[in-house]
Amino acid sequence: MPSTETTRSEPLREPLKALLGGNTAKAMADHLGLHTVGDLLHHYPRRYAERGELTRLSDLPLDEHVTVVARIHDARVHKFNRGKGQRLEVTLTDGSGRLQLVFFGRSVHYHQRELLPGKRGMFAGKVGVFNRKLQLSHPDYKLLDEESDQETVERFANALLPLYPACRQLTSWNIEQSVSTLLTALEATGWRGLADPLPEALRTQRGLIPLPEAFEKVHRPRTKADIGQARSRLKWDEAFVLQVALARRRAKETELPAVPRRPTPGGLLEAFDARLPFTLTEGQQRVSREIFADLATEHPMHRLLQGEVGSGKTMVALRAMLATVDAGGQAAMLAPTEVLAQQHHRSVTEMMGELAEGGMLGGAEQGTKVVLLTGSMGAAARRKALLDLATGEAGIVVGTHALIEDKVTFDDLGLVVVDEQHRFGVEQRDALRSKGKQPPHLLVMTATPIPRTVAMTVFGDLEISVLDQLPAGRSPIATHVVPARDKPHFLSRAWERVREEAEAGHQAYVVCPRIGDDEEDKAPGARGKRAAELEEVDEPEAEEDGDGEEKRPPLAVLDIAAQLAAGPLAGLRVEALHGRMQPEAKDEVMRRFAAGEVDVLVATTVIEVGVNVPNATGMVIMDADRFGVSQLHQLRGRVGRGSAPGLCLLVTDMPPESPARTRLDAVAATLDGFELSRIDLEQRREGDVLGQAQSGVRSSLRMLAVIDDEDIIAEARDEAAGVVAADPGLESHPELRTALAALLDAEREEYLDKG
Repeated sequence: MPSTETTRSEPLREPLKALLGGNTAKAMADHLGLHTVGDLLHHYPRRYAERGELTRLSDLPLDEHVTVVARIHDARVHKFNRGKGQRLEVTLTDGSGRLQLVFFGRSVHYHQRELLPGKRGMFAGKVGVFNRKLQLSHPDYKLLDEESDQETVERFANALLPLYPACRQLTSWNIEQSVSTLLTALEATGWRGLADPLPEALRTQRGLIPLPEAFEKVHRPRTKADIGQARSRLKWDEAFVLQVALARRRAKETELPAVPRRPTPGGLLEAFDARLPFTLTEGQQRVSREIFADLATEHPMHRLLQGEVGSGKTMVALRAMLATVDAGGQAAMLAPTEVLAQQHHRSVTEMMGELAEGGMLGGAEQGTKVVLLTGSMGAAARRKALLDLATGEAGIVVGTHALIEDKVTFDDLGLVVVDEQHRFGVEQRDALRSKGKQPPHLLVMTATPIPRTVAMTVFGDLEISVLDQLPAGRSPIATHVVPARDKPHFLSRAWERVREEAEAGHQAYVVCPRIGDDEEDKAPGARGKRAAELEEVDEPEAEEDGDGEEKRPPLAVLDIAAQLAAGPLAGLRVEALHGRMQPEAKDEVMRRFAAGEVDVLVATTVIEVGVNVPNATGMVIMDADRFGVSQLHQLRGRVGRGSAPGLCLLVTDMPPESPARTRLDAVAATLDGFELSRIDLEQRREGDVLGQAQSGVRSSLRMLAVIDDEDIIAEARDEAAGVVAADPGLESHPELRTALAALLDAEREEYLDKG
């Protein structure tokens, strides 16, 4: 990366305050996260309005700030509170639907004089619902037909009108005016100092316009062709800069030394394979070959293993760990929660049997020791585990963040397996990798199916293996939406189905979004370091207001468990499980559920990953609309893991036409996690594909749509790999180096490792 001195003259790095004034710059920073000239120039219009084009009011998203262009149909003042209060209701129309504006108080008569039927304008505000009608309350507006605003009228008449993502403090036309100010100032300097990230040869070959022209055409287009040219150019910028950063990271990885880890003939891996009561799927065998080939090299493996719930990722990872132990190394599996670490440890030791008892009475001769290391372990057990790791007696360790602590040392760490990569930061992953004498090999696992383009974008520095084939014997899962508010008898039938599963000798889960104890209302920081280490993430990943009405609090595990035990499931063995229970208590509940001593487990999303109870055939997800698509798919994967078919019921209060119901219907319609991940991504609209909520930084992807722009991403990846291979330090591409600093600062680039 270039130094600060290199980039200081870059106009895109200039603070907005220098060109727009303090108040406007502060509002942009506080409310839109825009700090520099580059930030604002990359804040592209959401869409464009044309003269004669009527914005589709019927498609407005609820609970979002929008700008609409429409015509006033009527305006009426209504009295209320026995004549003491008054409100102005203005109806906008566009041919597809209607939108109501409402004003209260002293401003009513002023707005009534302004907002006359037949006038056309831009109206900005937050979309709500009142009496089942879409409504903007006290919106900002700018009339487009005023004779006194001739400049606005002419611009509207002769060009496309950009409509920007906005907020209450900054309307679309405020942003447009600020962008115009920047463009005028930059044009006056001839765009001096602007770094163009695309090599000239690449730009010419692809027929892409220069960067200043792209900025001009995206913000001040005269034709739709202008917009198309600008978008093509700016998408290439984003894809190419990102892929160059990832290509440099991949190149850096291949320069590191690593100890080759090849399985020993007649060793632990062969003994394990001979014990298996089933044949590995074709997919498991193929992915294992890819991993073993990487392990045999003198550079660290850096591979992502993704696959459907139940596709056998743990089996593949275990075989890689056994191969590492065969080659004289140790393997560590890092899990995000204690429940998951305990589950993995139990699964590994059960699958290995006597092979997991190396050095112990009754253990296999070629076996090794498998230890568990978590923050809640007793002092004696912890000391023993640490000693086994330091001496090399333990070939495999499964643990949580406790593995990363300074006092944990390995005899010869050869492989790190990270489960559910999105729960870990790059610092944690690297801290564990640094415990090897040389950089250990790395295998990252995720049960969240990721479309190819997202994988190339988010995990672009990892080689990717995909398990898309379920093992033989896995049963289909039937999924249905239960509209509890509209058809309460459907919910009664859902509990009857749970009882039928239990009476047939099977078990069921009931999932709720909330725990329901007093701890819930405390700030996360109040829970302290110890509670944080117990680290269960008991929150749903998404919540959506389906119809604009204020939603009741989410249903809670403790409440629902008590209601079910006393009501529709009376007589069945009902127990609760959540992330704020003590580890011993959680483990005991899961042990008894796995042993068939509990009929119905009422839980939070603590069961989302890793829990494997083949006898569990039913799942009821309460308030299912409060969960995201991927999370629902993960939860559903906990049932149907045995020979009996699975049943998943998605309970919701949302009306059929709401976006939340559309999401639930999509989950019910397919078991294909990759298809659902595409739907999930498409529904996020301008969501940050690099995980803005997790990273705390803005993504550099503002124009690129990872679902729609697969070709650009793939081509940019190839071009970037060629540039980096020929010039790893980008010495002959100074402008690309500068653009990397401007568009992909150090914090954001580091986050690429986190997924």
